[in-house]
Amino acid sequence: MSTSVVECDVLVMGTGAAGSAAALTARDAGLDVIMLEKEPVFGGTTAYSGGWIWAPCSPHAKAAGIEDDLDDVRAYVRQEAGNRYDEDRMEAFLEKAPKMVEFFESKTSVRFFVGADFPDYHGEKVGAHTGGRSICAAPIDGRELGKALKRLRTPRRELLVFGTNIATFDDMRHFFQAGRSIRSAAYVTRRLVSSFWDQLWYGRDRQLGLGVALAARLLKSVTEKNIPVWYSSRARMMLQEKKKVVGAIVERDGKAVEVRTRRGIVIATGGFPGNVRRRRELFPHHPSPTQHFSLALETNTGDGLTLGESVGGALNTSLLNPAAWMPVSRGRYSDGKMGTFFHLYDRAKPGVIALKSDGKRFVNESGSYQDFVPALIGSYPPGEAAYCYLVIDHRALRRYGLGFVKPAPMPIYQHIRSGYLLRDHTIEGLARQMGMDASAVQSTVHAYNQNARQGSDPEFGKGSVPYNRFIGDPEHTPNPCLAPIEAPPFYAVRVVPGDIGTFAGLRTDRHARVLDQSGVAIDGLYAAGADSASLFGGAYPGAGATLGPALTFGYVAGCHLADLNDPLRQTVRLVGPT
Repeated sequence: MSTSVVECDVLVMGTGAAGSAAALTARDAGLDVIMLEKEPVFGGTTAYSGGWIWAPCSPHAKAAGIEDDLDDVRAYVRQEAGNRYDEDRMEAFLEKAPKMVEFFESKTSVRFFVGADFPDYHGEKVGAHTGGRSICAAPIDGRELGKALKRLRTPRRELLVFGTNIATFDDMRHFFQAGRSIRSAAYVTRRLVSSFWDQLWYGRDRQLGLGVALAARLLKSVTEKNIPVWYSSRARMMLQEKKKVVGAIVERDGKAVEVRTRRGIVIATGGFPGNVRRRRELFPHHPSPTQHFSLALETNTGDGLTLGESVGGALNTSLLNPAAWMPVSRGRYSDGKMGTFFHLYDRAKPGVIALKSDGKRFVNESGSYQDFVPALIGSYPPGEAAYCYLVIDHRALRRYGLGFVKPAPMPIYQHIRSGYLLRDHTIEGLARQMGMDASAVQSTVHAYNQNARQGSDPEFGKGSVPYNRFIGDPEHTPNPCLAPIEAPPFYAVRVVPGDIGTFAGLRTDRHARVLDQSGVAIDGLYAAGADSASLFGGAYPGAGATLGPALTFGYVAGCHLADLNDPLRQTVRLVGPT
């Protein structure tokens, strides 16, 4: 079979945050860039994400008058990462993250806003901040993308309400309050009607927010800079000459294309959440496909890691956690398809507790998702399938919802009929449905209720740190995360371990260059995002702890490829779009 040859300066594998950042940075410097996308749509797992970016001391935080200190950031991350703290890469991140934000705001169509009240996840640790370190992609009207909109990945089905994007915090607040506020009900009605017409005309809701807004803004920027994206294409083999990576064999339209690179390749294919074999090797609970579910793309099967290893790249698997965890539940839609729901906020609401198989609590339910899953796995003997039930009473269910079950006035009976939502008029009866000892569950709920009425949780400290209270119910006092479970009927949803992406990845240096087993950079090869080992050693300090480093080190890779780190070495051909 004949192979055609194409030349470029930089080949970028992946169209998520990391790959797009590298491509846009290199292209802005005048380099000839080609992007590869394994699927027919743009955005990767970024389009499924919350769109938040952990970027301490950003220009947005400073403009909002939020005082922060890099020494506090260092102290906080040192505690988070422990002996996995990578000082060299961390210093590069702290230096480059604000510059990355400035670059996107000034040179692309990406815009952010600051989460002034969004606290770090572990407020009890020295150096943690109560807000401002996380910024988020600003919402965007999909019509701004023009014809490119058809190439944008749609959000996960679980994030949609009748096809409508929950695009802003206003959307979220009003959807949750629609059953008890005329103003919110009117707002929701307007959004649903607007979305209905958008879906008829554009095939989707054009009001884009959170992760799909970030992906949309990146796609718009890539389009504006005339960066070619080869869709439904993947690299099959790296080309290496005299220890330098000089290109790749790419499968495109069923044909092999030899892409020769003058500067280098950036691996940003999204890690290995869809690779069951690697998950079994690296995840502590050795999950079968029915014991663990990923919210990332199933097609992210570790292609980048395999290609990196093939030319000598070393993997870093000695992390605190090999993945970014998320507790999830599985439910069936009316069309028969199964879905996976992420339990991000509902666990923190007053009147919700988590029980493992012995009928006892095991964790602060309002803590970070990165804390919840290891606590769940660790509460079972090695090799035993880990699961728990989130238990809630009628009052809390109709106010906050639970998993797939939406707050009032949305109906709940289809979830009961499907078996997703267990219901009983007594705690004892609910315990039997969950397969738990009724007396143990009764005892647990009784002890929890006694303390919850006083707004305290001496056993696990639910609602004790700023992050807990931020995702609780600010209108509920004295503790926004605590209320007794006492209003029948009672309900439960089964929850199992899941993830939003992987952390174990290729070893890289402060310039995002891939390192070999000896710690030497491989000439011409870079990695960012989930293909690069976690900057925080497998810890998760705050909202956007995956996207923040992904965008930053994608930007860093682009700068290094263009020799922008040292003005005296700049050799870039500053040319217009081709």
